[in-house]
Amino acid sequence: MSPPLLEVRDLRAWIASGQGAVRAVDGVCLTLNRGETFALVGESGCGKSMTALTLMRLLPEGGRIVAGEVMLEGRALRPLSEAQMREVRGGAMAMIFQEPASSLNPVLNVGTQLAEVLQRHVGLRGGPARRRAAELLAAVGIPDAERRLDDYPFQLSGGMKQRVMIAMALAGEPRLLIADEPTTALDVTIQAQVLELLARLQRERSMGMLLITHDLGIVSQMADRVAVMYAGEIVEEAPRDAFFAAPRHPYSRKLFAALPTARRRGASLETLAGSVPALTGEFVGCRFAGRCPDAWERCRIEAPGWTDMGGGQRVRCHLYGADGHAPQVRRAEQGEPTEGSVPAEGDAVLRVRDLRVHFPVRKGVLRRVVAQVRAVDGVSLDLAAGRTLALVGESGCGKTTVGKAVLRLIRASGGSVSFDGRDVGSLDRAGMQAVRRQLQMVFQDPFGSLNPRMRVGEIIREGMTALGVAGTENNRAERVAQLLESVGLAAGMRGRYPHEFSGGQRQRIAIARALAVSPRVVVCDEPTSALDVSVQAQILNLLRALQENLGLAYLFITHNLAVVDYMAHEVAVMYLGRIVERGPAVDILRAPQHPYTEALLKAVPQIDAERRRPVIMLKGDMPSAVAPPAGCHFHPRCPSAFDHCRSVYPQETVLGDGRVVRCHLHS
Repeated sequence: MSPPLLEVRDLRAWIASGQGAVRAVDGVCLTLNRGETFALVGESGCGKSMTALTLMRLLPEGGRIVAGEVMLEGRALRPLSEAQMREVRGGAMAMIFQEPASSLNPVLNVGTQLAEVLQRHVGLRGGPARRRAAELLAAVGIPDAERRLDDYPFQLSGGMKQRVMIAMALAGEPRLLIADEPTTALDVTIQAQVLELLARLQRERSMGMLLITHDLGIVSQMADRVAVMYAGEIVEEAPRDAFFAAPRHPYSRKLFAALPTARRRGASLETLAGSVPALTGEFVGCRFAGRCPDAWERCRIEAPGWTDMGGGQRVRCHLYGADGHAPQVRRAEQGEPTEGSVPAEGDAVLRVRDLRVHFPVRKGVLRRVVAQVRAVDGVSLDLAAGRTLALVGESGCGKTTVGKAVLRLIRASGGSVSFDGRDVGSLDRAGMQAVRRQLQMVFQDPFGSLNPRMRVGEIIREGMTALGVAGTENNRAERVAQLLESVGLAAGMRGRYPHEFSGGQRQRIAIARALAVSPRVVVCDEPTSALDVSVQAQILNLLRALQENLGLAYLFITHNLAVVDYMAHEVAVMYLGRIVERGPAVDILRAPQHPYTEALLKAVPQIDAERRRPVIMLKGDMPSAVAPPAGCHFHPRCPSAFDHCRSVYPQETVLGDGRVVRCHLHS
């Protein structure tokens, strides 16, 4: 009988720190077979990514494996030299990293970085390597792949950088793929394509996959087995269907209760009090006891062992006896939808009219302009105080560019943006600084937007100091502490640097920085994309509370339609630089009228087994914004297109429920 593809026994990895050794991975055991997907879920900072890095022998400085074994195809990896491990990495096993912006080399173009992998592990060079690189980019959904080979990472959107990382991981044809949040920055349609691609490659190659994600919908669609990790150890393991039917550990049940859904609209999401405990000491009792609503005295003095629940499900919890019996365990009740306190729509505080942002394409020795990238091509929006307008669409459609142009971080090529009746585009430096306090942004990539040389407290305080907010330094220090606590971080973390935090924790710091100057409009660019569901619930509750108490307006850029369903009052659907449908969120999400909106909704994986349906992928790729198709830009991918769609771009049609749609089906 052949050995498992991956076998991990009692793996322990510690990282040196000023407070003592951080026990990031503390006794992890798992087995992964060929062709199987093993999903690892849990909160940010619980050790999921560190487990993956330990398997790859890519621990950060000060990190070391102190115990345990890692067997890949029956071969022990711990005794291998670094030279031998370089042959294993990228070949036998490969990894899709969580943050592509920091994982891609900024001074090498995409083609060169892909060619390095192909040369080392496949033996391709020159023309064949370039052709294979273009095939890989096309396979992960990047349009105009041949041209994109010459682009540098800074020229790509967040979603495109993530897809390049996936292409690099697949280039060496690995037998084991470790995917650390592989679809974090991707919209739902590209996510569906990428997941289908990974599943197909898995079937063709009998490739095993260790999938690390906070998206339980992806786990529901992809995983064969699921393990829940907390504070460095696995606390529950089960086959997928058993896990989703009845999660056993109190922590697992809390994760489900924190999910945003339409049924919880207008009500606060259930959250976990506190945060993952510090891993610098040895635990005495259950690691979750301090946050568990069911904890009792035994939980605090005795660490629970494994209890076999039958059917391949096991759990570390004192609630269960030797026979696996426990008080009734069930998912949190989901009541009927409630609108809650939805603010009435008032006058728009932010008006965008016919906004255009075109970027020149230069070629040749003289760098002449030969074309224009029409990133934003005539967008009009209204945003009222106390309202949330969600801007959704595929990666690369121009959503982030709209957000940056609204804040004048990018110069618009045409159109107008007005805030409180003032034309933002015509303001001088002093006038713009006064407005800047009122308009803030939470950027998509927290690692790239936080200064690595500043401590967290300085980062949050910087805007307050520059704009004269919160008075004295003592007041600002108090506000920094309050903001850190409000986004689920300890006030004592203000003295740390960004690199000392996980991806999700850095995103919370970015949100705290944006809120520090008490803005009236916040552009949220994928603010919860890097967060696990429990922290996402904290952030969404925080954003809702601030909106209700302060009348904040949010331009919410996201690909997470569950968050849109929970948060948004209005939705605008964007495709290739233009708005194709906009209107009330409830109407659009329940009965989409544009074929593109319908395709987005059908690409979302469902969690509940009784509602789970096949994900329907949108065929083809988004055309290049350099040369959009004639007529309706969506017609090459639209199943309902007819001749008129191919020659005439549709005008706006106002429907009876207050929404506006650009589609010849409704003309």
